[in-house]
Amino acid sequence: MKPGLLPVLPCRLTAANICIDCPLPRMRRASKGVNITMSDADDENSPTTNQTDDWAKNLTGMGESWQKAMAGWSSMWAENLQSSLTSATEKLSGSDRQSAGELMSDVLEEMSEVKVDSAKIMTAQMELLQGYQALWVHTTSRLLAPETSGPDPDSPKDPRFRDEAWSDNPIFEFIKKSYFLNSHWLRAYVDSVDGVGNETAKRLEFYGQQLVDALAPTNFPLTNPMVLNEMKETKGESLVRGMNNLMQDLQNGSGGLQPKQMNLDDFELGKDIATTPGSVVYETPYMQLIQYEPTTKDVHKKPLVIIPPWINKFYILDLREDNSFIKWAVGQGHTVFVVSWVNPDESYRDKSFDDYVEGGIFAALEGVEKATGEHEVNAIGYCIGGTLLAATLARMADENDKRISSVTFFAAQVDFEEAGELKLFTDPRQVDSIEKLVAGEGYLSAGFMASTFNMLRANDLIWFFHVNNYLLGKEPPKFDLLYWNGDSTRFPARLLIDYLRGMYIENKLSKPGAFELIGGAVDLTKITIPVYLQANIEDHIAPAESVYKATKLYSGPVRFVLGGSGHIAGVINPPEKGKYQYWTNTNKKKYDTAAAWQEEATEHPGSWWPDWNKWLARQSDGTVPARVIGAGKLKSLEPAPGSYVKVRS
Repeated sequence: MKPGLLPVLPCRLTAANICIDCPLPRMRRASKGVNITMSDADDENSPTTNQTDDWAKNLTGMGESWQKAMAGWSSMWAENLQSSLTSATEKLSGSDRQSAGELMSDVLEEMSEVKVDSAKIMTAQMELLQGYQALWVHTTSRLLAPETSGPDPDSPKDPRFRDEAWSDNPIFEFIKKSYFLNSHWLRAYVDSVDGVGNETAKRLEFYGQQLVDALAPTNFPLTNPMVLNEMKETKGESLVRGMNNLMQDLQNGSGGLQPKQMNLDDFELGKDIATTPGSVVYETPYMQLIQYEPTTKDVHKKPLVIIPPWINKFYILDLREDNSFIKWAVGQGHTVFVVSWVNPDESYRDKSFDDYVEGGIFAALEGVEKATGEHEVNAIGYCIGGTLLAATLARMADENDKRISSVTFFAAQVDFEEAGELKLFTDPRQVDSIEKLVAGEGYLSAGFMASTFNMLRANDLIWFFHVNNYLLGKEPPKFDLLYWNGDSTRFPARLLIDYLRGMYIENKLSKPGAFELIGGAVDLTKITIPVYLQANIEDHIAPAESVYKATKLYSGPVRFVLGGSGHIAGVINPPEKGKYQYWTNTNKKKYDTAAAWQEEATEHPGSWWPDWNKWLARQSDGTVPARVIGAGKLKSLEPAPGSYVKVRS
């Protein structure tokens, strides 16, 4: 997504108590909001010659930065276009080729089949008209009698409009409420579409919301009071900083534009984040196995092995001392091992699920046994790491391999029928396009994946930084979670396409015998070991309903627990914070849906971690003296968090 950019031009907006005449030194902040007077003739704060010179200097600097940014972008864009066309011509032949005209014909053909519900459209139009009539009356009363009327207390709460001017200034309030009215109308229009399948309807809704987010008045300099005030207070210097930030992002994006979410020097792995003491004790081309130092006198007999997703890096489980799941689990007396996946390059293009099982999961089990002497372990699989772990467990059951005696799944799907918002990007046509895209480099770039995930939360992960970095001219806030979010990894080509087609399109894993892994068919009903299945009520990547479907596939005892919040915050929720809640249900009966399960569940305040720990303790066969790293057959190769995790994309 490339945010729209507006040059700051001389303009004038007048209405009652507002006068904006660029450049903007006349703007001044009152006790609340923005107050711009009709005349500054008697204003002691009127711009002096020096202030005017500052404005002229900064506006000139902004213009120069803009020209450099556009020149650099144009050059990079032209080079990338030529390279892409050459590469595509070399690689595609015959039926693989599709002209722009043919592609547009396909789109128009799909659009021609779309019909709308005229009754819904009429209702939406009437609501829009009535809303504007009420808004005009409200705004007029505020302008004519400001002392007797105030902001509308029923206005929707939205963090984008947190500046007081959006409520205290009647014109900015009018702009805000107009946006809400238009947004409601657009959503209603999209909702009126008939004659399309459920997935197409969801895509229309998603892209409609993208348009709504992009057109917010907060995203444009002349309709955002925070931006106007920053321009006034810095005498235009914020504009120069913003243009410089834009130019830097264009250069770093090789012609594309993705607003910077963090600075690389904000944190250092092993020093500021991922600091739980431990050592890399085993290594393959696919992963490093990290063992963490004990902090208790005795530990549970069975070690704990964590299989995180390879889409992101494992240290989401070890961000800070006060929210580290790894540190907390060590403190509960578990001998914790974590797989740190390699950040693959072109040489991994043909690697498959089999390779990641043998070089990842099986290698980790081998390493744990060498390090501790224990043949059986408890395991955790998070997100796609849990998906792979579930398939592996089914094949282990075929081979009577009992090295994993219990398993915990964090937000892990095995039935992808209702797999959440990522299905918007995984219909057959889009997967075909992705396959052609990754054929060249041998992997899906980290930037592509980051952009996809950012679109799922565009206001927080795109437009916030558009405003902060470019319009306000500020640096991104220093935030460990954003640092991790920006530290994305690549995805091997074959593994990616097998995952998208096999899971998201064909949903093979939920069908006994349909998915092949390490020489045999996968049947999840053969998993009989105890399962702790964790989902999150606001998860948009692995929705609770989708995760819950696994309860109908596993044949052993399953404890399903529903956490508060989403895909990350719902999992990383330390007890000391006292945040969110979770639900449990001790009824023995089967439920068709997670919603039905929740209706009869018990809600508990805070974190589900202690509930999980009590469950896991029952699977751990007592305790033994704490294990010292290096006391077994494996020695320390390097300190945690290791070197694989430090490889940037």
